[in-house]
Amino acid sequence: MTISYEKFGLKEVINASGRMTILGVSKVSEAVLKAQQFGGEHFFEMADLSEKTGAYIANLLKVEDAQIVSSASAGIAQSVAAVIGQGSLFHAYHPYTEKITAREILLPKGHNVDYGTPVEVMVQQGGGQVVEAGYANMCSAEHVEMMITDQTAAILYIKSHHTVQKSMLTVKEAAAVAKSHQLPLIVDAAAEEDLFKYVAEGADLVIYSGAKAIEGPSAGLVIGKKTLIEWVRLQGKGIGRAMKIGKDNILGFTQAIEDYLAKGSESGVSMKTRLVPFIEGLNKIKGLTAQVVQDGAGRDIYRGSVQVTGEKSAKEVIAELKEKNPAVYTREYQANNGIIEFDIRSVNEEEMNKIVQRLKEIM
Repeated sequence: MTISYEKFGLKEVINASGRMTILGVSKVSEAVLKAQQFGGEHFFEMADLSEKTGAYIANLLKVEDAQIVSSASAGIAQSVAAVIGQGSLFHAYHPYTEKITAREILLPKGHNVDYGTPVEVMVQQGGGQVVEAGYANMCSAEHVEMMITDQTAAILYIKSHHTVQKSMLTVKEAAAVAKSHQLPLIVDAAAEEDLFKYVAEGADLVIYSGAKAIEGPSAGLVIGKKTLIEWVRLQGKGIGRAMKIGKDNILGFTQAIEDYLAKGSESGVSMKTRLVPFIEGLNKIKGLTAQVVQDGAGRDIYRGSVQVTGEKSAKEVIAELKEKNPAVYTREYQANNGIIEFDIRSVNEEEMNKIVQRLKEIM
């Protein structure tokens, strides 16, 4: 049976938006596909597969334990349920019971963002109650500490380009507060590229997306303290049952982690080099001014930033880029300022030429 865009009446997509969930996040390698195929063609004792792959990944990452889940969002919900339930099977079965009194999850106000769904939705799904610390433009260690009560279950830190970057406490500072009050620190680092940094900085649980920087299949990873990971794993008998991941993606993701550690991801230097002819082509189009910019959160990611100054607005150009086949998706966060960003990590030279040609037609 042949699989194609045409079979289902789908448009091809050029993904210049980045590793975004709405576009299927990323492509997987042949090695990952083979691991997924092996998983799909064989049977396993699923509890054993979960524990053994977790132990294998933990050894690769030099952490106490690891658990593969269905997504980074599931990782947040199950981690919250874990720290609230404290390893109790009753609490896994009844995560919203009134018998649990410590449900508060402290979160810097500037971290309570919508990344496709609000962070607080995942916290609530795990049985937690968000308590915001600090202000939208500022949160210090003192702001977090003053909100701690006997009902506090954990501190949650969102490391993301979606969150407020300025005047925020660091992961190390959040870890120091958590440790001084004997609370776990959960770090959601879904799209981050460093799989070692946040545990080293004192986080007790760290959550990654499988399909973003790691370029695996749809999956999530929770790493950290062994006891806490065991509590996360226990949620498979509770809310995690509705978020279970298949054997094919468990093995595919494990392979993706191994490959990622061996090969890494594209460097910023490489991105800047590939962007040169793209930027030159865009600057030849009347009404567009293009330059290379670094990721706003300081990651080693470089993008094409295009200021739209013609008769059409940036929002109109973005809409027209999506209309035809292939549909071109861009980063739209600065459209109100007349700026369109192009993330080329998943875009090849041929696709960049298609984008330049499409923009010539639109402008």
